[in-house]
This record gives sequence, C-alpha cells and structure tokens, in this order.
Amino acid sequence: MEFYKKQHTYCGIDLHTHKMRCCVLNKKNEELINKNLDCDQNIFKKFISKYKKDVIIGVECIFSWYWIADFCAELGLQFVLGHALYMKAIHGGKAKNDKIDARKIAHLLKGGNFL
Repeated sequence: MEFYKKQHTYCGIDLHTHKMRCCVLNKKNEELINKNLDCDQNIFKKFISKYKKDVIIGVECIFSWYWIADFCAELGLQFVLGHALYMKAIHGGKAKNDKIDARKIAHLLKGGNFL
C-alpha cells in the first residue's frame, strides 16, 4: 500500500457576497498571508498567481460559491467545497471572525478534515 505523500499549499477562503478573506498555508503549516479581498476574478487571479503551482482552494459552502469554483476550474486550480453545517471546528470556537475562519478552513483542508 502506498500513501499520498505530495505536499501542497492550501488556501482557505471565508467567502461573502462582496468580500472574501483568503488565508494561505505552506507545506510547513506556516501562514503565508491572510488578506481581505474584493470578490473579483482579476483581484483573486493576481492574489493566487504566486501560489498557483500547487495550491488547493477550500471554500465554505454559501450561496455565492459558484463563481469562484468556475473560475478555479478555468485556471486549472484544485477546488474543494465544504459543507457549512459540518465544519464544526469553525462554528464551535468561541472567537469567530473572517480572519480566524479563513485560517481554520485552510487548516481543515490541510489536515484532510474538510467536509
């Protein structure tokens, strides 16, 4: 039996209608950037371009997720959609804001617990 050993860069996105918070973790679990962006394809493309080589994008499912999923497909990026009700690590915490949520989404994605 062989295990999947490839390491990636992980981008957790706390997505809203007009803004999104993007947190990128490297292979060593270090936060590279945690930035608030407008929900715009050109802005997101410029942001993600330096991580494009091996990045996996994770977004919590809300009603406006489809545009980013389609755009990631156009760019050839791996995209994972998580179910909001099952992401208890995000909703169960005492401290909750967009910056923390984006970081937790990236950590869940990296740890294989993104549902």
